[in-house]
Amino acid sequence: MRQGAAAAKRKTVDIERGLFLVRYASSDDTRHPPTVRISFEERSGPDTALIIHPDARDAILSEPGTALAVRAASPAKLLVEVMPTGMDGSTAATVKVEALNPGAMPETTIAADGHLDAGPLAGGAIRLRAHVAGIGDVIAAINEWVAGPSAPSRIEGLAIDWPDMPAGLDLRYAVRSRNADATRLAPIGSFVGTRGRALPVTGIVLELSGAEADGHELVVEALFLGAPVTRLTGRRVVANGPTSREPLVGLRIDVARRDDVAEPASARSTRTRPGQVRVFRGRSRAQAAAV
Repeated sequence: MRQGAAAAKRKTVDIERGLFLVRYASSDDTRHPPTVRISFEERSGPDTALIIHPDARDAILSEPGTALAVRAASPAKLLVEVMPTGMDGSTAATVKVEALNPGAMPETTIAADGHLDAGPLAGGAIRLRAHVAGIGDVIAAINEWVAGPSAPSRIEGLAIDWPDMPAGLDLRYAVRSRNADATRLAPIGSFVGTRGRALPVTGIVLELSGAEADGHELVVEALFLGAPVTRLTGRRVVANGPTSREPLVGLRIDVARRDDVAEPASARSTRTRPGQVRVFRGRSRAQAAAV
């Protein structure tokens, strides 16, 4: 499709010496996702290379799920450019830069407005475990999709692991399944929902509490069948589809420090801002599955 008049979004990522995977993870617009061009800034060292598919002519990622590799013999600056695919096309995309060598970089979130988020909490190591219909148990790292826009699948149950949860924080969660009562709020590590009973989750509740909860918030993106991705933030998040009966077919979670603790909850519960570009730098493979 012809490039439209909407402005492209650009972000620069500093990478160290090593080998990296640049992966187009997701886009808010699933019908006409923007394209992502990868290049080096001119002041990057000469011993850098982009490794693309033999049939590709340019270092352009055309849709979520596509990727390329980066080889850097010395520190370099990687330029990520998100380009809309229409006159009013979206530039909201998530791109992940993952180190494939020992000594990986810490994960960093970069938004389109130039704001640099604090990144994951020092406690880190949050993992989402979910039972996905037809697949089995799937494990996703912090801010990684289970199922989601590029591979929607019915989620039947889930658990959240956070072995190094910071002192003063407590995270509990519950789900509602079709034709079943909602579960009670369960502590970290508990499995809620079902496995192998064809009872998809139709709603989810997550709640932060504790002495340090005012300084943190949940960041949850949920995809229900037939509905757009919804992004919700706050100390308590409740997510469900338009009729509360749609199956949950994609989920990712994060816990972040709040920039403005005075911000009202009504302002924090919102969809992802139009034009948002997020670049993640991670340590490991995004997702692992075990039947």
